[in-house]
Amino acid sequence: MSRSDKGDPAAAPGAPEEAMALAAESLVVSRQERVSGRVRVRSLTETVEETVRETLSGERVVVERVPVDRVVPDLPQTRIEDGVTIVPILEEVLVVEKRLLLKEELHIRREATREDVEIPVSLRKQRAVVERLPTEDSDLTPKE
Repeated sequence: MSRSDKGDPAAAPGAPEEAMALAAESLVVSRQERVSGRVRVRSLTETVEETVRETLSGERVVVERVPVDRVVPDLPQTRIEDGVTIVPILEEVLVVEKRLLLKEELHIRREATREDVEIPVSLRKQRAVVERLPTEDSDLTPKE
């Protein structure tokens, strides 16, 4: 733009323009990869003997024979009373007539059991070992 374009009264039409050189800075950013050191990572597995303490729970069955010796008119069914399973055991007895004689019943009851045990077991543990290795062109010294 000339001065006359800006409305400067000192500028006459056809007068030479004055130019002023401007300087500008520019920035270029770049990256360089550089090896600053090397490491080696190893995995080690160790076996450790430990004693495991645990309580084992279970059930056992107690069978009790209960003599009855009673004549019954028909076949009794297996039944459960107060958590006890009762299984009728029958025998045919020859009389002048045939009758069912309830000979005995099996009363089966469940009892909870607990037992503390200690058992040695082998447990494996892993750990990583990291070693710093020097590089050929490394100019860095380790700082601690």
